[in-house]
Amino acid sequence: MRAPLRPRPRATAPAAPATDTAWRPLDALAALDTGDAAFRATLQRARRVLDKPAIPLLLHGETGTGKDVLARALHASSTRRSQPFVAVNCAALPETLIEAELFGYRPGAFTGASRQGAPGRIREAHGGTLFLDEIGDMPLAMQARLLRVLEAREVTPLGGGAAVAVDFRLICASHRRLADEVAAGRFREDLFYRLNGLTLTLPPLRERSDLPALVTKLLQAEAPERALRVDDAVMAALQRLRWPGNVRQLANAVRTAVALLDEGVDVVTAEEWPEEVRAAMEAVPGEGVVTAGDRGHAVRAADGSSRRVASAAVAAVDGDAPEDLRALTAARIREVLAATGGNVSEAARRLGISRNTLYRRAG
Repeated sequence: MRAPLRPRPRATAPAAPATDTAWRPLDALAALDTGDAAFRATLQRARRVLDKPAIPLLLHGETGTGKDVLARALHASSTRRSQPFVAVNCAALPETLIEAELFGYRPGAFTGASRQGAPGRIREAHGGTLFLDEIGDMPLAMQARLLRVLEAREVTPLGGGAAVAVDFRLICASHRRLADEVAAGRFREDLFYRLNGLTLTLPPLRERSDLPALVTKLLQAEAPERALRVDDAVMAALQRLRWPGNVRQLANAVRTAVALLDEGVDVVTAEEWPEEVRAAMEAVPGEGVVTAGDRGHAVRAADGSSRRVASAAVAAVDGDAPEDLRALTAARIREVLAATGGNVSEAARRLGISRNTLYRRAG
């Protein structure tokens, strides 16, 4: 008698390893996450309403915190990514032109109007995303008309004609607190509640914990073919700055530093940063950085790493006499130049500074 057949056990796929980034798909929104917990929470909230266009988004943050970048990432990560992204800076448009720019106009609607007319930015955003930057600067008269468009979901061009139905995801941004503008009578209360579906607050750079990661990302964007990094002492000093211009200021500073860095040098010292950043680094308390006023200098070890050592000659100076420091710096440079047989590039490498800096300090 045959034994009864037993069902074969089904093969099961091995479980995927758990990661702390499993919640983040690889898209433009995830690319903005460089490790700061508060900003990550903002991105998580944004993702929950990513494809719910009935909920308008209001981005709030200081100038330069990246509201425009976040708005573009929201669009690029949504199902509307293949449709238009239309950005309008309400603060940059003259009051006499903002109505025509937003709502469009028929041929001959006003003096100087195009013979072909114009559809307007709202109609151009049909099917995609409309981003109204600095919405707090929109004139009150235009606020009333925008409210009607948002409620009716249709727009009538200047000069009359039939209303045109529009469908767009609305994202607004402002560095002002719109609730305060409402209280001051500068912003319509009804429009504020129409725009304020979900407010996303972007933290200022001085409150973020991911500045080193941001700098690394910006360096890679500016020079993808080079493995650049920032001197450890300089990075520590950058983290102590207030950055009033936030991420925009940091991005411009990194761009300048990369442009001033010599070819073949992969460590960014204080000398390559813009003057206002160098001055701020010297002014904040904490460890010094590689500047002309330092009591130390950076040297490159044989393994390529950079470390800070105190110069015995400079440490022996009583006080911070600038003339003595300049003389000692020039003497040290001449000493290294002699040791390298006059090879400027090698001397700069050993000192951890650029060739331009070496020339300036050699006296």
